[in-house]
Amino acid sequence: MKAQKHRQTLRSSAGGAPHISDMRIVLMGSRKVGKSSSGNTILGREEFDTSGETAECVKREGETAGRHITVVEAPGWIHNSSVVYTPERDKQEIVLSVSLCPPGPHAVLLVIDVIWPFTETDRRAVQGHLELLGERVWSHTIVLFTWGDRLGNTTIEQHIEREGKALQWVVEKCGNRYHVVENNKSDGGQVTELLEKIEEMVARNRGHHFDFNGKTMKELMMMKKEDERRAEERKRKVQKHRETLRSSGGAPHISDMRIVLMGYRWAGKSSAGNIILGREEFDTSGETAECVKREGETAGRHITVVEAPGWIRNFSVALTSERAKKEIVLSVSLCPPGPHAVLLVINVNGSFTETDRRAAQEHLELLGERVWSNTIVLFTGGDGLRNTTIEQHIEREGKDLQWVVEKCGNRYHVVGNKKSDGGQVTELLEKIEEMVAGNSGGWSMDYPPKFREGLPDDFSGGDTGYYSAQSGLESELIKPFKQLSAAASVQSSGQQKPPLRPAHRKAPCAEGNG
Repeated sequence: MKAQKHRQTLRSSAGGAPHISDMRIVLMGSRKVGKSSSGNTILGREEFDTSGETAECVKREGETAGRHITVVEAPGWIHNSSVVYTPERDKQEIVLSVSLCPPGPHAVLLVIDVIWPFTETDRRAVQGHLELLGERVWSHTIVLFTWGDRLGNTTIEQHIEREGKALQWVVEKCGNRYHVVENNKSDGGQVTELLEKIEEMVARNRGHHFDFNGKTMKELMMMKKEDERRAEERKRKVQKHRETLRSSGGAPHISDMRIVLMGYRWAGKSSAGNIILGREEFDTSGETAECVKREGETAGRHITVVEAPGWIRNFSVALTSERAKKEIVLSVSLCPPGPHAVLLVINVNGSFTETDRRAAQEHLELLGERVWSNTIVLFTGGDGLRNTTIEQHIEREGKDLQWVVEKCGNRYHVVGNKKSDGGQVTELLEKIEEMVAGNSGGWSMDYPPKFREGLPDDFSGGDTGYYSAQSGLESELIKPFKQLSAAASVQSSGQQKPPLRPAHRKAPCAEGNG
């Protein structure tokens, strides 16, 4: 009733809402809420791809209800996810979206579906992402509810009231402006009414569209171009290094390859293991508490994959349970005489912050400082990148992710969970072989004395290029194992051992499954 009264007052006032013949709209919202479908509904035809999530802004135009309409769809954020965890590339694209319909959009449509509950975490996510454009954006925003056919006999007003305070806060923050569309409905009446509501909002804003600070936008565009330049430079450097290695004798084929997967929880370790083995071997329904070992034949090689338990994202190693830390250390003993590669799994669909960097460093260095020489960053969720290259993602995400990649000798690979072809796996295995060839010799991990007992007899060092251990876990953890003779020789040499929990070093400033 309040919204209807406001519209009637506006219409009866002098001048009313002027007809906008060239209208500009930006669609925003979390993933899978119907942004692309709404764009198609507004334009009256299939212009936006509804088969997957966009990683970059998409702009489409058309004629609707006697108006020329420009619609820009911004990338969505993960449902319930704070803006802190949204990748930098997505945040940049959200801000850049308003520059794709110059001089600025008449309306930002905040898309919310009526199917799922709208919680306080949803509200905070909406506020955080929308206010990337500044507080003033609310004066130019209308809530667009999708899948209105699911309401049945319930009115949208009843839905708003029943849903509770979180949704009501958003609607009221938008000046009580909202509209509902049935995305499967083909008649244009619902679209015409939406466009009229936009015109009424513009009239209330004294004819002004939403504009963003031009200087800031220009700086952001320059930053994006610089990121793309550095991404190309990184890609060329990696390719040149690989070509140099191949021309100097190449990397020998490893017929029996051993891999350990490490990373924070829900980064996609289990899915990555299944992709590498080419079948469902690891359980992706939950997080593992113990190491899991699986084997199979892939790309002409026998592959052993060990998944170590993940740490809680952003948690320091000091907050990780002793059991989990012991399992992480134990993981390398499950593929004797040692893994050829440790794959540090990071999902591209989340941000990578300074706390993520510290957590990765501390947990990985439970295996000793030299583990980095045998580590490759494995990016998961690559489907979400769409037209963005992995190098562009690395550059846009910032110094913390770049630090990790460079700490791994600029070795990285990306896999898409939806890809079924084996090409991405073959390339990963070749990169592992190249890394082993580049290491050209055995090396070992070091533990303090109390962790020195207990790895199997066949877990020994040697000039092999794989990651070998000369010390292990407390004997009570793995009692059947004997102390390595090599450990005794290392211990007797008086060689210094780094602490289990590495000292914090000054670093550069700066969810999937399993």
